[in-house]
Amino acid sequence: ELPGFYYDSEKNRYFRLLPGHNNCNPLTKESIQYKAMERKRLRLLEEEEKQKKKTARAGLNSSLLLQKRQLGLLSSRSYCRMVHELKVNCMQRKKIEIHGPDSSVAGTNNFITIVADVACERIFTVSDVEHGGCKYGIISLSGLGKESLTVEMYDNLYFTNRKVNSVCWASLTHPDSHILYPFFFKKATFHKLCLMGIAETPGRASLLPASFFSSTNPGDRPGMLCSFKISTAWSCAWCLNPQADNCFSTGLTGQVLVTNVVTGHRQTFNIVSDVLAQQFATQTPMLYNGCRSGEVFGIDVRQRHHKGQTWKAVRLFHDSAVTSIRLLEAEHYLVAADMAGQIKLWDLRTAKCLKQYRGHHNENTVLPVHVNEEEGLLTAVGQDCYTRIWSLQDAQLLRTIPSPHSTSKDAIPSVVFSSRLGGSRGVPGLLMAVKQDLYHFSYN
Repeated sequence: ELPGFYYDSEKNRYFRLLPGHNNCNPLTKESIQYKAMERKRLRLLEEEEKQKKKTARAGLNSSLLLQKRQLGLLSSRSYCRMVHELKVNCMQRKKIEIHGPDSSVAGTNNFITIVADVACERIFTVSDVEHGGCKYGIISLSGLGKESLTVEMYDNLYFTNRKVNSVCWASLTHPDSHILYPFFFKKATFHKLCLMGIAETPGRASLLPASFFSSTNPGDRPGMLCSFKISTAWSCAWCLNPQADNCFSTGLTGQVLVTNVVTGHRQTFNIVSDVLAQQFATQTPMLYNGCRSGEVFGIDVRQRHHKGQTWKAVRLFHDSAVTSIRLLEAEHYLVAADMAGQIKLWDLRTAKCLKQYRGHHNENTVLPVHVNEEEGLLTAVGQDCYTRIWSLQDAQLLRTIPSPHSTSKDAIPSVVFSSRLGGSRGVPGLLMAVKQDLYHFSYN
């Protein structure tokens, strides 16, 4: 790094770097880095098309795994995990055709995020509308098992000028019956109404019935089940533990709110940071929170008195803002990711870091991580738009998938990974939503 110069690796020499505010010389460090990233991305895409796949572990192949399994050297769990690892390295990208009742609308808006239900039969989508605002929809994955990759998308008939920070599925009347999403109104829309009190109540947490997107007759669609006024929310989570039935949580600036949908009763836990990530445990009535300060802490929601900080059951610390947390099945371990690009596996009983999953890239964005414990995989999309898959057991990076679109802040892919996309008889693989397109990385 020489001040005022940049190094050209192809020509093997330095060139002077001039200001980039004029048309004569628009060369800047940012443009140089972008071109280098684009060359790398195109090279990786070309390698993927040629199917130049190498396993992350030397000598690992299907015949060797089968031989070890027959000799009793591998348990059935370890064998399945290693097979998934092999299949992940051989996944091939295929574009999915999106159909819907309104064919002119399907596939015309940019995806912001996708979230799958527990059975991976449907995904809830939040899309960016061209003229501002967001649009919600549900995509049925039942068509993925057929030869032609098609999915059915059901949009709502209106768009809203709301900023959605977090989305999760909620089980109120039956499993995954509703969608929970906190939102706040964009300031640009209500700048003339701020004096009328809009600024004092800038957000809401809403439960939207999933059946809202499946009814053929718009007049039969049910309305919003319930909506709660809140401050600007960063995260949300739905509780499946029977000891805190029909409850959801929202992570705010300086507060954690736990609300009962039926009674409207609300518990408030005051903190000194923004809560960017949340997840309820299922075996115990515990709520885990990840903060902008780097702290991860647990709350027993059965508590009625919470003075000071004594109600924090578990406390872990990262060096940067925690953007995502995921509990493992036994709920003794927790995966946390932060804005420094660190992904750590914590033991909640000893409050010690057991593993670090290296290679993730993040600087200032709230990005989720996805844990598939049955397959032994951990997946995350970085701010550099690369999707990385690690072995959950030994933290080895198995595969790095480049985005099919050019790298940009508004084109970070959103992914869903499962061994049964489309239900119990579904197909395994990775779903990737980027820009207006939906891709399926299928097992070979």
